[in-house]
Amino acid sequence: MSVTLHKGDLPDNIDFGDAVAVDSETMGLNPQRDRLCLVQLSAGDGTAHIVQFAPDTYNAPNLSKLMTREDVTKIFHFARFDVAIMKKYLNINCTPVYCTKIASRLCRTYTDRHGLKEVCREMLGVHLDKQQQSSNWGAEDLTQDQLAYAASDVLYLHKLKEKMDQQLAQVGRASLAKQCFDFLPTRAQLDLDGWGHEDIFHH
Repeated sequence: MSVTLHKGDLPDNIDFGDAVAVDSETMGLNPQRDRLCLVQLSAGDGTAHIVQFAPDTYNAPNLSKLMTREDVTKIFHFARFDVAIMKKYLNINCTPVYCTKIASRLCRTYTDRHGLKEVCREMLGVHLDKQQQSSNWGAEDLTQDQLAYAASDVLYLHKLKEKMDQQLAQVGRASLAKQCFDFLPTRAQLDLDGWGHEDIFHH
């Protein structure tokens, strides 16, 4: 595993191919309250690039351009949160999107364990260390353990997507998954606008 930390934005010379794995770290799980601290990215090649943001400094044109390129699929695990937090702080709509957590819920209906740690263990035989999950991501100087944890959240998403695609096809839900992925920017906007805990489709 190789990890490179970038302050404020990506350099403009990194080629992530046609699919980039993405995750974010924040000061909490409320996108309206908790600030964006990191965005992690990987081309699925064992290398992670981590963009670190200082408070109130979110002018990242290279990252924003990548996140909005229509010819690059953004692979997330629980995209709903990451898409919302980047909408709020970078003022962008991430698209197109693939969410391995939604895919897991649609094809692994025999379990209620859809966290990245459980999915990686079962589908890839990879055991992720989650000790740094509750960590101060707003610190100016991140520890090596924090960087390793942040990187691990994106290093396996390409392989997970490949496995999920196979299982979605087997259960006949690939088209349904695609429709869910396409709806995610709207779902994220609903969260930001105050409908995070209300099912507007309910009677």
